[in-house]
Amino acid sequence: MFELKYHTPFEWTKAVLADFDTFLQDHAAAEKKASGMAISMLSHYQDRTRLVKEMTDLALEELIHFKQVLKLLTARDVPLANDKKDTYVKEIRTVFRHGQEEFFMDRLLVGAVIEARGHERFSLVAQALEPGRDKDFYVSIAKSEAKHKNLFVELAYEYFDQNDVDIRLQEILEFEANICAKLPFRAALH
Repeated sequence: MFELKYHTPFEWTKAVLADFDTFLQDHAAAEKKASGMAISMLSHYQDRTRLVKEMTDLALEELIHFKQVLKLLTARDVPLANDKKDTYVKEIRTVFRHGQEEFFMDRLLVGAVIEARGHERFSLVAQALEPGRDKDFYVSIAKSEAKHKNLFVELAYEYFDQNDVDIRLQEILEFEANICAKLPFRAALH
């Protein structure tokens, strides 16, 4: 449906594989936060029937992903880590506009872009891993993220003019590319 403006170099996976336990801890935290974001969306926009249904499904799916990552951590005898502030998410949230409808559109589109980044990076992790359970898991997770990115854009199209959505999405993609270009490579999703 749309393409990211910044493409993460495959070299990023070196940082991930060098400290895969830390990456898994970060991934678990990201899944928890994604589930919480979906719950927040359905709570704030209860009058949007399709959004409530889709965000309910998304919250459950993200929580299942969290459980799957937790299973990988447990198998490696690695505990969950304390949630850390995500510089990427903090920065991308600064793109939100004021005004109820503008903020709502931006929330949907930022959700789409974050999911697209997850799709890209989980795909890279899957490529970097040796064949086996972990690789299969990341192939599956990447596919889910691709569906999620499209869902958020579809919801934006449902509630806003398609041309307005497309223009704003391009602005957010440019903004997000600048953020990613500045971030150091580390054993984390962002």
